[in-house]
Amino acid sequence: MIRPFAPGDLDGLDALWRTCFPEDPPRNAAPVSVPEKLRVEPGSVLVAEEAGVIVGSVMHGYDGHRGWLWGVAVAPSHRGRGLGAALVRAAEAALAARGCPKINLQIREGNTAVTAFYERLGYVVEPRINMGKLL
Repeated sequence: MIRPFAPGDLDGLDALWRTCFPEDPPRNAAPVSVPEKLRVEPGSVLVAEEAGVIVGSVMHGYDGHRGWLWGVAVAPSHRGRGLGAALVRAAEAALAARGCPKINLQIREGNTAVTAFYERLGYVVEPRINMGKLL
């Protein structure tokens, strides 16, 4: 079942992300990023739950110009069942309902499996240079 994140989901989401994103820096950990994300955009985190366990997630956001997806994760035991696609589609629907005309996302270079996943959902690789700065 895909539903909005609830406060009691934080430990399960943290465990999922530690499994799915083992190389992420501590600033991206669920206990750090999710409360702040929900503070600025309530309802922007969705989870998939099965038998009381968080098995999938997606965060979405809209800045008035374009939308973004982050934290798309599916437990290894639940992959290949369409859950990732359902999570992305749920986030797309939420963004479309807000008037969002375009969605962006980032994939680590060389992650061909995830690139192929998004291509199957209609996303295309765009020639861009991604830049960032830690504050």
